[in-house]
Amino acid sequence: MENGAYIAGINGPVLKIKGNSEFRMLEMVMAGNDRLIGEVIGINDDETIVQVYENTTGLKPKEPCVSSHKPMSCLLGPGIIGNIFDGIERPLKYIFGQTGSFISRGVSASSLDSEKEWDVNILAKTGDECSPGTIIGEIQETYSIKFKIMIPNGVSGKIQDIKPSGKYKINDTVAEVMTDDGKMKEITLCQEWPIRTPRPVKQREAISRPLITGQRVIDSLLPVAKGGTAAIPGGFGTGKTMTQHQLAKWSDADIIVYIGCGERGNEMTQVLEDFSKLIDPRSQRPLMDRTVLIANTSNMPVAAREASIYTGVTLAEFYRDMGYHVAIMADSTSRWAEALREISGRLEEMPAEEGFPAYLSSRLSGFYERAGYMINLNGTEGSVTIIGAVSPQGSDFSEPVTQNTKRFVRAFWALDKNLAYERHYPAIHWLNSYSEYLDDLTQWYEENIDERFLAFRNDIINTLQEESSLLEIVKLIGADVLPDEQKLILDIAKVIRLGFLQQNAYNKEDTYVTLTKQFKMMETILILKSEAESIIKLNIPISRIESTDLIESVIKIKYTIENNRLDKFDELNKKIRDTCSEIKKSDSTIN
Repeated sequence: MENGAYIAGINGPVLKIKGNSEFRMLEMVMAGNDRLIGEVIGINDDETIVQVYENTTGLKPKEPCVSSHKPMSCLLGPGIIGNIFDGIERPLKYIFGQTGSFISRGVSASSLDSEKEWDVNILAKTGDECSPGTIIGEIQETYSIKFKIMIPNGVSGKIQDIKPSGKYKINDTVAEVMTDDGKMKEITLCQEWPIRTPRPVKQREAISRPLITGQRVIDSLLPVAKGGTAAIPGGFGTGKTMTQHQLAKWSDADIIVYIGCGERGNEMTQVLEDFSKLIDPRSQRPLMDRTVLIANTSNMPVAAREASIYTGVTLAEFYRDMGYHVAIMADSTSRWAEALREISGRLEEMPAEEGFPAYLSSRLSGFYERAGYMINLNGTEGSVTIIGAVSPQGSDFSEPVTQNTKRFVRAFWALDKNLAYERHYPAIHWLNSYSEYLDDLTQWYEENIDERFLAFRNDIINTLQEESSLLEIVKLIGADVLPDEQKLILDIAKVIRLGFLQQNAYNKEDTYVTLTKQFKMMETILILKSEAESIIKLNIPISRIESTDLIESVIKIKYTIENNRLDKFDELNKKIRDTCSEIKKSDSTIN
């Protein structure tokens, strides 16, 4: 035993450690004869509280508890991209080869392959001054991602010796730095970082550019910015996971970190199989070339589930420091909150609303605060965007996890079970959702798409809001008694819902839509609305417009007009104007 430290009590994943120990808060420990990985979460005068990240079945009192003398950390180096880890960064592919489908207790495995040799291109030279974040070399980690070898945090000085370009393993020394305090520091291809500590940056920048996802309801109506935060709340079967799949595949982030936090094992299996088959639209290579998967299923220990989102965001921050834009898909933060609740209960803490701990909100805020658009220590720009799924029981958005998440995210994409039952995907309800990024992104839309973009967007939203009000009346008295002006609102809203907001992930023209095409689609819909309004003002019945094929033609533009044939919009707009002019002429002749 180290300093006589031994296990005095076992309550699920929570251990009480007694003896002459010198443990520190958030220190990583090895508990029991099997050396189970754990973390110190509480210290009293006579005992230390440890949460264990593995199954404690078979653990007995009086077994030793040994300190690692370092906090719970991630190993950061080449080989992360394309890999699949559990919640504490153990490589699942390697463990599968060692122990089979289920992780054995106490299994020890390096997070990264320490025997693989990497082709290193050295960029620095002897005598160069360096500081934390300085890039001294590069590795082509995958076809899509170039790994940057950076000076670790806390090291600054002059490069005393540096190796030539060539093949090196992750633990090989590639440079030696004489630090400012006169010590020699060896630099390898990898470094460690505590998962609960945000990585330092030079400056947090204002958010001003969108994360383009190719999903119209998000990009045009409810955008999220690079470096922003978004939540996708929805009940069972509303499409949270599929929405995140679409965002992972099509968003213009450089790297995707997908955290399966407490989801069902068969669902995570589907994710792993899907991601391994998906082709990256940018490079026509496997999507895994720029993806990291963290799989922590519901039958894995709850403590590891709690750690998994911190592991994921630490990996994301590491690649952000290299100058990449990273998007995190956390599915789902509700399961993570349930892990917090279980551990809190075993610690006998005073429960707050619905049994969740009182610090639920501060933990959620600490997670989402690690998003942002940053200028890194080495002068590069990078961002971490966090998109978290929330799984409220019974689609009850008033429950604590959804309400607390709402406080800390600026885009809220509420999934609606009625839309999902109608096979309207993405099932994001446009009136129950919101985005606070519109003002931040106004200048970008004006400069890169069209200065009328947000005006069109507001017109679309207003039409949908009017439809919602009218449907209440229609339920009472029917649609036939409505005046033509209001019937037109219902017709245009139908066009918006079916032709613009509903998207088919299995259609090659509709699964991803450029922002320019989204703008053109909104313009065409509003031209139809404007022309129809001018006809109604002449007391011509709306049935004359409904008898043409204009409404159906506009609904079908998502399929009939390709992303690279936007000139077809001019033909359709001309057809709308010409048809409406003919209606006006023919009716004025009759009159």
